[in-house]
Amino acid sequence: MKEPENEWSRRSWKVFPGGCLGEYNLPQELSIVLIRGQGARVYDTTGKEFIDFTMGWGSVILGHSHPGITEAVKKQAEQGSNFSYVSGPALELAEELVRAVPCAEKVRFCASGTEATMYAVRFARAFKRRDKIVKFEGAYHGANEFGAISLFPQELVDFPTPKPTSAGITEAARDDVLIAPFNDLEMTTRIIEENASKIAAVIVEPLHRCTTPLEGFLEGLRDVTRKHDMLLVFDECVTGFRLAYGGAQEYYGVIPDLAALGKALGGGYPVGAVVGRADILDLCNEADLGQERYVWFASTLGGNPVTAAASLATLDELRKPGTYERLFAMGEKLRNGFQSILSELGIVAQVLGDGPLCALVFTEEKVIDYRTAFKADRKRARAFSLGLFRNGIFLNPMSTKLYFSLAHGYGEIDTIHSVARKVLKEIF
Repeated sequence: MKEPENEWSRRSWKVFPGGCLGEYNLPQELSIVLIRGQGARVYDTTGKEFIDFTMGWGSVILGHSHPGITEAVKKQAEQGSNFSYVSGPALELAEELVRAVPCAEKVRFCASGTEATMYAVRFARAFKRRDKIVKFEGAYHGANEFGAISLFPQELVDFPTPKPTSAGITEAARDDVLIAPFNDLEMTTRIIEENASKIAAVIVEPLHRCTTPLEGFLEGLRDVTRKHDMLLVFDECVTGFRLAYGGAQEYYGVIPDLAALGKALGGGYPVGAVVGRADILDLCNEADLGQERYVWFASTLGGNPVTAAASLATLDELRKPGTYERLFAMGEKLRNGFQSILSELGIVAQVLGDGPLCALVFTEEKVIDYRTAFKADRKRARAFSLGLFRNGIFLNPMSTKLYFSLAHGYGEIDTIHSVARKVLKEIF
């Protein structure tokens, strides 16, 4: 294996598995260490500039080093960084979430999206006194036990059989998860009806990675979960404050019982929250410790005032007139540009996404779920991602999913289109 060119990269590979903090899977010769970010760009220790189309996996929605966030964080840090108790910024943020998110009657904070989805499912199981959940094949709900089940299955088995993507998942954890195909309401309904007495909730990414829901699918999930007296949980860690200020539930007009929030909410700072019906959230009231349905939910850093200040500054920007119109216009330009390049070069691929999200999938078949995406040419997808990276586009090469921010402009989109055209010519 070729050695990385700079000493920082060598040191990174010495102490970090794979030379990274997780998932990137860059070949060692491309490994870098970032030193700073500004707006839509990041810079490594050699001074190389990249246009960032990962944006902290979507958490940095305003752009790197946004002055409003920086000022809010500095001001709060001088007053205290963590109390593990209600602070003024945490209270203001919770009140804003209740105003903004349609399902939110009450809020409890944690420190990541993984925790938020974990607690949302715990709430559902406690509230309904049932153990099983339904999740959709290929959905990512964080690094918790059920999130790593049927995440990237390499063997396609019959539904609703779960297939752990990670070692270390117990049989008990696996057996409490039923797997359904996204966008297939008929099959999902059948799975629910055959197991209704054991199911606490259905958890779904309303925008499944970058695959849009078919007309009526989310509405159908809402109807069937109500019919069988189970909860509907939206994982809005990606879609929250991205597809609309009120998230996917505002955008699609389907209101879940609970929602998990993260990523963009924190403006680049660690954040997670469970929001939803008061009668469900109140199960974690510590006065009920020892009661049958009491839910243990505590977090050292959840709702810390520094993150809350960053979140409030982020939401202040997102509420400004024209914000979502701009994000959607840039997203449309990004996707349409890719489609034009593919047509120009005679390459058959699918351009997925909505709002400020985009992904390319190298397959002839329309992508509606994990299995249609699984048929794609993943070797070419990786070659495409690595080609972009080599040419100054920072992204996660384990996926072609692209995030951008309000700091991006049409110039950055033109640049990635130009680089993509060059790379596609090289690999096709």
